[in-house]
Amino acid sequence: MAEEVLAINAGSSSLKFALFALDAADPRRLLGGQIAGIGATPRIAHDAAEDAERFATLAAGVAGVSDHDGALALLLDWLAKDAHHLVAAGHRVVHGGARRAAPALIDDALIDELAALAPLAPHHQPHNVAAIRALRRRAPRMPQVACFDTAFHAGQPPVARRLGLPRAYEARGLRRYGFHGLSYEYVAGALPAARGGPLPERLVVAHLGNGASMCAIRQGRSVATTMGFSTLDGLPMGTRSGAIDPGAILYLLEEEGMDAAALTKLLYDRCGLYGLSGVSGDMKALLASDDPRAAEAVEFFAYRIGRELGSLAAALGGLDALVFTGGIGEHAAPVRARVCQDAAWLGVVLDAAANEAGKARISTPDSAVEAWRLATDEERVIARHTRDLIATPT
Repeated sequence: MAEEVLAINAGSSSLKFALFALDAADPRRLLGGQIAGIGATPRIAHDAAEDAERFATLAAGVAGVSDHDGALALLLDWLAKDAHHLVAAGHRVVHGGARRAAPALIDDALIDELAALAPLAPHHQPHNVAAIRALRRRAPRMPQVACFDTAFHAGQPPVARRLGLPRAYEARGLRRYGFHGLSYEYVAGALPAARGGPLPERLVVAHLGNGASMCAIRQGRSVATTMGFSTLDGLPMGTRSGAIDPGAILYLLEEEGMDAAALTKLLYDRCGLYGLSGVSGDMKALLASDDPRAAEAVEFFAYRIGRELGSLAAALGGLDALVFTGGIGEHAAPVRARVCQDAAWLGVVLDAAANEAGKARISTPDSAVEAWRLATDEERVIARHTRDLIATPT
């Protein structure tokens, strides 16, 4: 029986998972899904329609799940009954701080280190750590690996990481980190196969989803990204603000009487596409809406992508290829079309038919800058790193 690793991506009310067999050169995906609605109305979702029968017994037990401990216990029991040979688990951890530039085996000291970073990613880090702790309680001898979204950006030049604050604050950890690194790592590895050639030297990847960011990649390495100190920076997102003038924050504090808790709620949960439209933070709903505010929110989203694309192209000294990924990047053809049309000045020529059909390459053969649509696979990156770390002698 092949050894298997479990890739876990824990959210505030969800546990996304994928199981991989280690019997091939690249981990082989066996199944994937998520337990959603934890703490409210828990439910099971799965990657493929044909998996419905396979997931039936897992779905039958989900009603009793009230926290991540319960979700992991249910999942592990289900896998054990199906005779899976689970040897390790890998976790997506949003923040690795300034010290972590590569995945790491988890021990008590690392858990404490990651928990201390919760103020830097309050909507992600506590839930990532909760899943790690829950699994340690359930399977204390199972190796666990932390895979950091920040690690892909750790090699950026100092000027790209710096904030315009006194240097004493940088020593305390106030700097640009960047996120969505597991997605960028996957896309940079997958693009050569898609295009049948080497990775373009100057590449921008747009990871567009409920959380959204963009990354400038030169020769496979991150050199600049739109998210900075926190997951609030850069592009507007489903409910997050994106970049906002610090003076506006001061105004909300001083003139609107808001405190830190109220600001946190506003900036993480009530801004972005949801705040601008007053309709929804979901791009699919906005594109289907007749409300003019929905159209304005989509316009602003595409406009900000175009602005950031110009900035990232400047950081690269030009542009050879643009890749769209993430839920919006993969499925919202009108957004891709608008961004490509606005990027004509950079040399992007959209193939409208290919874009509407959801093809991989969405630029014309004579386009000076290639444009691509690729599905990301962060779980596969987690499985690869987990396999490599548990196979490395200590």
